Amino acid sequence: MAARSVSRLLSPWNVSRSVTLSLPRITCSPTRTFSHAASRRIMELSGFSAEQLDVREAISKICSNFPDEYWAEHDESGEYPHELHAALAKDGWIGIALPEDLGGAGLGISEATMMLQTISQSGAGMAGAQSIHANVYATQPVAKFATEEQRKKMLPKLIGGEWRACFGVTEPNTGLETLKLKTQAVRDGEHYNISGQKIWISSAQVASKMVLLARTTPLEDVKKPSEGLSLFFVDFDRSAPGLELRKIKKMGGRSIDANEVFFDNYRVPAGTLIGKEGQGFKIVLHGMNAERCLLAGEALGLGYAALEKASKYAKERVVFGRPIGQNQGIQHPLAAAYMSLEAAKLATYHAARLYDASGTDDTITQHAVGVACNSAKYLAAEAAFTACERSVLAHGGMGYAQEYHVERYMRECFVPRLAPVSREMILNYVGEKVLGLPRSY
Repeated sequence: MAARSVSRLLSPWNVSRSVTLSLPRITCSPTRTFSHAASRRIMELSGFSAEQLDVREAISKICSNFPDEYWAEHDESGEYPHELHAALAKDGWIGIALPEDLGGAGLGISEATMMLQTISQSGAGMAGAQSIHANVYATQPVAKFATEEQRKKMLPKLIGGEWRACFGVTEPNTGLETLKLKTQAVRDGEHYNISGQKIWISSAQVASKMVLLARTTPLEDVKKPSEGLSLFFVDFDRSAPGLELRKIKKMGGRSIDANEVFFDNYRVPAGTLIGKEGQGFKIVLHGMNAERCLLAGEALGLGYAALEKASKYAKERVVFGRPIGQNQGIQHPLAAAYMSLEAAKLATYHAARLYDASGTDDTITQHAVGVACNSAKYLAAEAAFTACERSVLAHGGMGYAQEYHVERYMRECFVPRLAPVSREMILNYVGEKVLGLPRSY
């Protein structure tokens, strides 16, 4: 069924949502390349599934309409990339990992990771990937834990691109201490009144929905720290009373807005509660491991894009009568960066496979999934940083110039190192949960 879903999404026939699953299956070879950009693709494609390669080819074709210059202009102006979102929604890609009965493709995080890596690697970088990022991972808990009625009401319009969602978890005074979130949701008859503050909420300026984690029981009244938080899928009406946004000026990915969000008795229906009250933290964890895989893929794409630019420049730039790439001082750092990306790629898609398989394979524990997803995010973020830095340096002074785009990649590569969890917290997690070392914080 998954393979047929990919065929439905592919666009050689200008696929629309009315196309059935009986379209002819596109056959794939792990060795094929993509004609519009084959000459600059350096990532090894062996070992990927036919479905992943189908996804990569179709997304590459869509992204070929949005070159580096498009992203440079949007980064400069801060204008949201509505055209990319519309192009992806048109062919159903927003719902790549959502159920088929709701209009999604019914594929896994493995394929979704490939999609977001391909977007990033096209030159769109973190900005392009982040334009649909939350709509892929933040909807996973909704798809799994919402009632059938809620799923039918909440998800199809997201998949079709009519709605967009943002994800409201992080708060300014709690940061990584998710269990101490302070935003409150107080029951009032058939409604909840939301009060509190969220920060670093991407796409809130264009979103019409928010997946929101809020406290329904005061922290001092719960038996376990993981209790007392609840998950909601709410209307995000910026004109309604009790909701205010403040845009954050930031270093990179400037076409995707980041925001502080203030709630002051913002009223939402009780029917927006997902799952049971007080169980929101356990529910939202289902999306957090998925997010780590997706972000790892986005980091990989950025790293490969930077390395492709550097390799091309090093072959073309001639100094002292020879291409600079002939010098080991240029060649070896780029080669080492490539190997780091390839190693991180293996960790990333291993984690995605574990995540997908854990739903049906009882031998795969959530501990194993958590370790794999966190490790992948860490390794991919570090590999991307190294690749972007070395790309800038290989370009010399031109690496500092906007026209070569690698300075934009460099500014964006800090995102996967910082979010959604820091490098240091991942090291803490592995030290404690894997190595059995005493908790350090």
